[in-house]
Amino acid sequence: MTILIAGAGIGGLTAALMLHQRGIKSQVIEQATQVREVGVGINTLPHSIAELTELGLLSRLDEVGLRTRELRYLTRTGQEVWRELRGIHAGHEHPQFSIHRGRLQKLLLDAVIERMGPEAVQTGLRLAGFVQDDAGVSAHFTDAHDGCSSRTLRGEVLICADGIHSVGRRQFYPSEGPPSWAGVVMWRGAAEWPVWEDGETMAIAGGLGGKLVLYPIAPAKDGRQLMNWVVNIRMADASVSPPPPESWSKMAPLAKVLPYAKRFHVPGMDVEALVRASGSIFEYPMADRDPLPRWTHGRVTLLGDAAHPMYPVGSNGAAQAILDARCLADQLAKAEHPREALYRYELERLPKTAEIVRTNRIGGPERVIDEVERLKPAGFDNIDDILSVADRESIVKGYATMAGFSAQQPGNGG
Repeated sequence: MTILIAGAGIGGLTAALMLHQRGIKSQVIEQATQVREVGVGINTLPHSIAELTELGLLSRLDEVGLRTRELRYLTRTGQEVWRELRGIHAGHEHPQFSIHRGRLQKLLLDAVIERMGPEAVQTGLRLAGFVQDDAGVSAHFTDAHDGCSSRTLRGEVLICADGIHSVGRRQFYPSEGPPSWAGVVMWRGAAEWPVWEDGETMAIAGGLGGKLVLYPIAPAKDGRQLMNWVVNIRMADASVSPPPPESWSKMAPLAKVLPYAKRFHVPGMDVEALVRASGSIFEYPMADRDPLPRWTHGRVTLLGDAAHPMYPVGSNGAAQAILDARCLADQLAKAEHPREALYRYELERLPKTAEIVRTNRIGGPERVIDEVERLKPAGFDNIDDILSVADRESIVKGYATMAGFSAQQPGNGG
């Protein structure tokens, strides 16, 4: 059996490694002519790190990423709403990692090439369409640079791991339209910075209407480390304004971002100076898509952002793609027929990810900040007088349980 995988992102590459581990041949096809270390920071949760550990990648993760110790939720002005330990510090068997997205992708790519050979990933080919029959799938790819040349590849299954603008998804749902947008624009950057706090802590300040995220994404060296930041601001009425184009490489000028970044205060961190020190600032719309009734049509299925693009809330985007890959590889390894495997994969993963998509739209665990700022926008003297520990815990821990990574570890009310 040969599995075709369209897309060499985190989900597609993990799927290739999972299939290889189970003795199933796969071919990864990527539209970019070169897989580059693009993007900035992401978080990968313990249940997904468990899967990467099974692939023998934990030591490599430690070389390029950081084991997150603590997460703090703050108001926009820096008052603490909630704090909790993360990963192994919270009782999980595996760590949570804060890591540069591009470095994680490169780590996975290197592992695929080492284990499966240099021809396992073909670049510069864009999925154009596919035709199915009783025996398999013929997938048609065009040259991503000039569109003039093409190739047709044959496999028993086609996995479309080609992102939020997935060709496979569009072929099955041609009238779906563009991604959903709530009017929020995200700016991301990173800079080498003096170690903040213990060098293993992340902070989220403010709610969905205006939010700052801070966390280091590389081990400290000589008292400095790569510090990632994100600013989310609701900029438009999404009912009348279309989302800006989504690109991993769209740049934003400092003058556009800094006035918004200066709205936030985080104790011990000079937010303005950090943003000024960032060499590149990337701009993205915060977008997702409505959950689908089906991912699988015959021998073709969706994975990762092609299946369930979600708001970057609760650190679940990459994690859920990795869990998709594990589930799909398991089902393909044990099913009597590929179509049975795809059916069972969808049956397990679609409902779980659909719930995360819907919950992220209302803020996910970070909704605890929204609630406090809604009740006391000018600040508070005692957080327990605003929202009890039990109420705050139900928001944060309830999300962790729903998303499948709860360690039943109580948090600190702040």
